[in-house]
Amino acid sequence: MNLDLTGKTAMVCGSTQGIGKASAIELALLGANIVLIARNEESLKEAIKDLDVSKGQKHEYLAVDFQTPKILKEKVDNHVATHGNVHILVNNTGGPPSGLIQNAKVDEFIQAFNNHLVCNHILVQALIEGMKKEQYGRVINIISTSVKMPLKNLGVSNTIRAAVANWSKTLSNEVASFGITVNNVLPGATLTGRLSTIIENKSKNTGESLNEIKNEMESEIPLGRFAEASEIANAVAFLASPAASYITGINVPVDGGRTGCL
Repeated sequence: MNLDLTGKTAMVCGSTQGIGKASAIELALLGANIVLIARNEESLKEAIKDLDVSKGQKHEYLAVDFQTPKILKEKVDNHVATHGNVHILVNNTGGPPSGLIQNAKVDEFIQAFNNHLVCNHILVQALIEGMKKEQYGRVINIISTSVKMPLKNLGVSNTIRAAVANWSKTLSNEVASFGITVNNVLPGATLTGRLSTIIENKSKNTGESLNEIKNEMESEIPLGRFAEASEIANAVAFLASPAASYITGINVPVDGGRTGCL
């Protein structure tokens, strides 16, 4: 099975922590050059130190906030013009705050739409022509199992994640003839800062202890535990590899069996 990414370049968003960083680490281990994207430059400088260079990889970063899509476009366009084509794009952005959809403000939907779908689209448009020229393209979107079954108290997130999933499926059909694949990885409850925040907010709202909520959440998972970020990253790395060349337009839940549908 060919998992070799030597000579390929991967742009990984939200890559200073959690699933994004774990994905960058795994892709580098397969030989890819990595372009980290996140808003905090100091965190980017630290994260880049953890990437493998044993195969002669060269890693870089772009410090940009997804709340400024126009600046994101400028920086990515400039990077492609000066450094060359990117073969792999991992779209990954922290989810919107939890809360009931009936209480959500219109601005929350707009901000989430910009952070997720609009920025994903900007990145794809900046990189897609290069993927066509290289005859190798992988677009992998880190979304959520909510695209299969909406999750409680995540009203804005459920809405926006579904929009991204349908955008992704549409794109996959349009670019398949160029040898470009587009897939979604759907993490379940994963040991990241976002999960901690969700547990803390639920504790404040219900009065239950953090441990009680943690145990309740884990009891809903057939494997009986939360995922490690590296376990999500393994799915990302496989989909980015030559071995996944005939897989496109799908959702891949990595959730320990929690999602109650196929």
